[in-house]
Amino acid sequence: MTVTLSPRALMSLLANGPKAMDVLETALGMGLLDALEPGPARVDALATRFGVRPLRLYKFLDCLESLGFLTRDEPDDDIGATSYRAVPGLRDAVAAVVGPGAVERDRDRYPWRRLHGRLAESLRGDISISDDDFAWPPKTDAQTADFEHSMAVGLGPVTETIRRHADLLWPDRRRLLDVGGGDGTLAAHVLDIAPDLRADVYNLPAVAPLVATTRLSRGHPDRLGFVGGDFLAEPLPPGYDALSFVRVLHDWPNEVARRLVEQAYEALEPGGLLLISEEFRTPDRLAMQFFWSYFLIGVDNCVSRLREVEFYTKLLAEVGFERVTVLPGVWDLVTAYKPAPAG
Repeated sequence: MTVTLSPRALMSLLANGPKAMDVLETALGMGLLDALEPGPARVDALATRFGVRPLRLYKFLDCLESLGFLTRDEPDDDIGATSYRAVPGLRDAVAAVVGPGAVERDRDRYPWRRLHGRLAESLRGDISISDDDFAWPPKTDAQTADFEHSMAVGLGPVTETIRRHADLLWPDRRRLLDVGGGDGTLAAHVLDIAPDLRADVYNLPAVAPLVATTRLSRGHPDRLGFVGGDFLAEPLPPGYDALSFVRVLHDWPNEVARRLVEQAYEALEPGGLLLISEEFRTPDRLAMQFFWSYFLIGVDNCVSRLREVEFYTKLLAEVGFERVTVLPGVWDLVTAYKPAPAG
């Protein structure tokens, strides 16, 4: 059963956010989550296993339960007999947020504190995130490297969905163009599971050294290439039978997103596959995008507009793509095909 907290209860959790994160980091670091997820796990057994006091552990587990992460069975007044089970996937979710190399840790490197406590001024336009701190698109090699690193850290949900549907996506595909494909990390993941495919990253020329590093480190020296260009100023290169936009289109206004999809249609060979994946707008994904929504309040030239998946399915059909499908995953994947010649 899904329980929705009242606004007042949710605000209590928000006000105690740093304490909640302390609880999560402790549960992950101690290994408690490994014991709780398969469950049920009794308080007395957990206390013995981890060398902690049962009553204190009971209160600690109350903290996790208040966050909606545990279910509890308390048959009587014996605290030690109380058992818990974590919601499925909790350990992986906590690791993704507070573990080594976590997405949220990476995001915290950005200068969001320039806005903290001054949001009203920022909303009026009195203060902004300067180009020296965050330029969109990135203007310096250092900014480019930082941004592409952050994008690579957050690719887990996309790569999981692509792996899940690999048998549907890659048979008979020869050449993939990953538009705005960062440092090549996503393309390298695709090459890992599609041995007959060659992939090129299409990105600003400054990104070329980053892709070169990925090419060597991921073991695809002859299959991962790079094409430099600016999709805002020139057409996409032709000659590909697969093309992807991953975490790209939501950064641009509707008219730019449409123009890029139209360019993809022109660039693809007949029968070519187009893939689109990003944080399509749902309550969960809007929540996971909170950092960027907050930080980009101070950046006027980056739209960062989470759209419902229906925006893309409708757009693809209007442009002329056929067999438009939404493949489910942590992040859904929209696929569509350019019509092949009749006969």
